[in-house]
Amino acid sequence: MPELPEVEALARFLTEKGQGRSVVRAELASLSALKTFDPPLAALVGEPMGVVTRRGKYILMPVGSLTLVMHLARGGWIQWRDALTALRPKPGKGPLALRVGLDDGAGFDVTEQGTEKRLALWVVHDAGDIDHVATLGPDPLDPAFTAEVLARLLDGRRAQLKGVLTDQTVIAGIGNAYSDEALHLARLSPFRMAATLEPDEVARLHEAIVVLLGDAVTRSLGLPAAGLKSEKRSGMRVHGRTGERCPECGDVVREVSFSSKSLQYCATCQTGGKPLADRRLSRLLK
Repeated sequence: MPELPEVEALARFLTEKGQGRSVVRAELASLSALKTFDPPLAALVGEPMGVVTRRGKYILMPVGSLTLVMHLARGGWIQWRDALTALRPKPGKGPLALRVGLDDGAGFDVTEQGTEKRLALWVVHDAGDIDHVATLGPDPLDPAFTAEVLARLLDGRRAQLKGVLTDQTVIAGIGNAYSDEALHLARLSPFRMAATLEPDEVARLHEAIVVLLGDAVTRSLGLPAAGLKSEKRSGMRVHGRTGERCPECGDVVREVSFSSKSLQYCATCQTGGKPLADRRLSRLLK
């Protein structure tokens, strides 16, 4: 799933490639992906593309007075074409959800792999009119996101850290991968209750979040869209590395699997050497 660093890099990549160009094509291939009908998608045609930005994991692409908002969900991606095919997409065929063409012949496809089909598109006057955007928590790369702010967000939450960090209404932009990474760097169990963290642990977690995301954004900037996924994978310490050695202590990286996703962690670094039970309602083995 694209998370904050990849979405930030995609937004800047689209700005570099398309800012100032006019949209000449906006062709929908997945009818279920478009969540709005007024203004229509066709209203983007003939309008210039502005500076693309990000809010959490949402891409905000201004086109004239409107904004095309894209949420790539788990299997979505943006594929840039220097020479976009003239063929119109066939609705319901393959992974293609949306094709956008620009006046220089280039453009991009918005695609979604897999069967879940959660990718979402909106055409709006103001991105804040979308409930999912309006209810997002603070951005962890905003200078205003301090350790004190994180402490207030965690205070009183009787929920596991893993779930809190990936709750977009608490903090915007962190998903499954970077939550694993931040908890590992901060030496905290993913199933620790958020409300139980001591001030020094909150400070460690805050630093881990900011450093990891900042470094990932820095590594991703300037890369083509096609190279962002491999860059993300190469930078992971524990996420997606089950069975490999922890880069900090050399213990084996372990996994807890759920119905549709999994998390990775190091028992030595994060849980006092105790493996987590690999079941739906995981808790420390006694």
